[in-house]
Amino acid sequence: MLLVEDDDDLRFGVAASLRAAGLAVDEAADLPQADEALFVTAYDCAVFDRMLPSGDAATYVEEMRRGGRAVPVLFLTARDSVADRVEGFASGGDDYLIKPFAVPELVARVRSLCRRSAIVRPPVHRVGDLEIDTARRRIHRAGVLLTLTSREFAVLEALAARADQAVSRTELLESCWDEMAEPQSNVLDVLVSQLRRKLGDPQLIHTVRGVGYRLASDHQ
Repeated sequence: MLLVEDDDDLRFGVAASLRAAGLAVDEAADLPQADEALFVTAYDCAVFDRMLPSGDAATYVEEMRRGGRAVPVLFLTARDSVADRVEGFASGGDDYLIKPFAVPELVARVRSLCRRSAIVRPPVHRVGDLEIDTARRRIHRAGVLLTLTSREFAVLEALAARADQAVSRTELLESCWDEMAEPQSNVLDVLVSQLRRKLGDPQLIHTVRGVGYRLASDHQ
């Protein structure tokens, strides 16, 4: 997701809370930075502070919609009148959250918007005896409920969406982490090892040398 907020302290704090919830967060301090980020990255959700020094985010989103960009948008703002909210939705916003806000509510709203993103995902992935309920965020293997961290869930979901296909390390890092992650670090390998241990035998996640990983439905 992309977080656009000009207040550095607020942006850093909100981004940290979202990352702690397992979301991959890129940050922008103004509309030009947001425009560049949206041009190069296909985000599942964008959160905009409504009033930025570089302009009204509602005007930017309206222009973005006319240009064909469909990324779901949540406006995060202190402007709480009915007219402001109506204007936000009319400009192409999908949700509106008033400051001050509770972080768990923001996380829930962001996850809801991510499920609405242009890439349609089935609510439940089934790969062999593995069942991934993306709406309830529950994992079962052979009927047994497993406990995963938010990041482990994200990686497993990304692999399940392309079951039996190789998913590159770069794709997994870009979709499950954010710009703060180091591409050459072993963070992905460590997480996959943890996933394999939790999923148990026979192993479902296989290493594809020189590429990344594959979630196999046939244990091969």
